[in-house]
Amino acid sequence: MSLILNILWLIFGPGIIAGLVWLLAALIMAVTIVGLPWARACVTIALFTFWPFGREAMDRADVTGREDIGTGTLGTVGNIVWFVLAGIWLAIGHVMAAIALGLTIIGIPFAWQHLKLAHISLFPIGKMVVDREVAAEVRRRKAGLTLDRVRG
Repeated sequence: MSLILNILWLIFGPGIIAGLVWLLAALIMAVTIVGLPWARACVTIALFTFWPFGREAMDRADVTGREDIGTGTLGTVGNIVWFVLAGIWLAIGHVMAAIALGLTIIGIPFAWQHLKLAHISLFPIGKMVVDREVAAEVRRRKAGLTLDRVRG
């Protein structure tokens, strides 16, 4: 089902347009040199935008089990700068697209994808995109660790 929805997402436009906008954002960030960390995040989101069904964005530390520069303090600072300069505006664009698609009823699955993209648009540093099954396993393991701490 995800394959069919991803193909429809690309054919009917929301995926191609949004993905190209994210690639444009990546290019603008890369040209500034200072924006290279954000350029990487934009490319990740662009790829997620082109093929969103069956995939989720998660904290990289949860998936890999270790902290890195993007999941620590510098990542938090980068996310705050991103939020102020670009994140809020990109998220608003995705929410507006979600509202427009949701009003059509038939576009509700596409609207849901735009809401997922709005979420990652706000704070992209330290995130990674994984298949739905991987995300479910990460959540299961994290819940198991939490339960062990509560018991122990």
